Amino acid sequence: MKMEEGNTPIRPEKPGKVKPTRTSQFRPSRIALHIVLIIGSFIMAGPFIWMALSSLKSFEQIFAVPPVWIPDPIMWSNITDSLSAMPFGRAYFNSFYISFVVVFCQLLTCSMAAYAFAKIKFPGSRVLFIAFLATMMVPMQVTLIPLYLIMDTIGWVNSHLSILVPNALFNAFGVFLLRQFIMGIPKEMEEAAVMDGANPLYIYLKIILPLVRPALAAFGIFSFIGIWNNFIQPLVFLSDQNLYTVPLLLATFKGLYVTNWPLMMAGATISVIPVLVIYVFAQRQIIEGIALTGVKG
Repeated sequence: MKMEEGNTPIRPEKPGKVKPTRTSQFRPSRIALHIVLIIGSFIMAGPFIWMALSSLKSFEQIFAVPPVWIPDPIMWSNITDSLSAMPFGRAYFNSFYISFVVVFCQLLTCSMAAYAFAKIKFPGSRVLFIAFLATMMVPMQVTLIPLYLIMDTIGWVNSHLSILVPNALFNAFGVFLLRQFIMGIPKEMEEAAVMDGANPLYIYLKIILPLVRPALAAFGIFSFIGIWNNFIQPLVFLSDQNLYTVPLLLATFKGLYVTNWPLMMAGATISVIPVLVIYVFAQRQIIEGIALTGVKG
């Protein structure tokens, strides 16, 4: 037994039970929550699983009662038949190049507008930004007819320019997302650059863009998914099958009297693969970009 100053003995602590931490305690509510989340995830993934399995079924198996989940036999020929029945190679090329061009242009224009609204003070900036956000409440279907008349006047109907230009130059959601992120950048960094003689363009290229990479990545993924799945604009503006995108080409499987559902399901499954791959590998950037958007510096 050790002695403390003042000849006061120090008693050794008796080994006792370690109290369980908060995270190691048994919580029935947490288990119930996970069960509900698992059930909900299966419900949400059910249509996609059914589509993927139906792409390998025969026509009779799709409409069998009771439903047949596992295809027997597996019709691998549905995938090759769907690719050969329609010019899917051309449609994939159209969708990819339209998506990449629109995403690149939106990242550039939205980041520039977001930087102007967040850091550059000019008369009426707040009113202009509110009016800009108000356009998000206007459904695209409302502006579709005026947009078609404009495209027809300048001769862009049945051309990819009717899809590229309007989407590339305007995205209110992207401006809002990036503006919130840029507002979180400390003002002292910009002031230090100004003292060194930097102009707004240099600050935008060398300071703002490198710091907003998470938000740019998240917005770019959202934009790619939205453009890839865009159906209404190609349906209205395009009439030449060589110009069709993947969602529009899939709609041609649906006939007036008979629909080849196995080939349609196979084509739909193939069309989802690029979006699914991007989401699986970029979900970290999506979460990080959205989470950091509301953080103020």
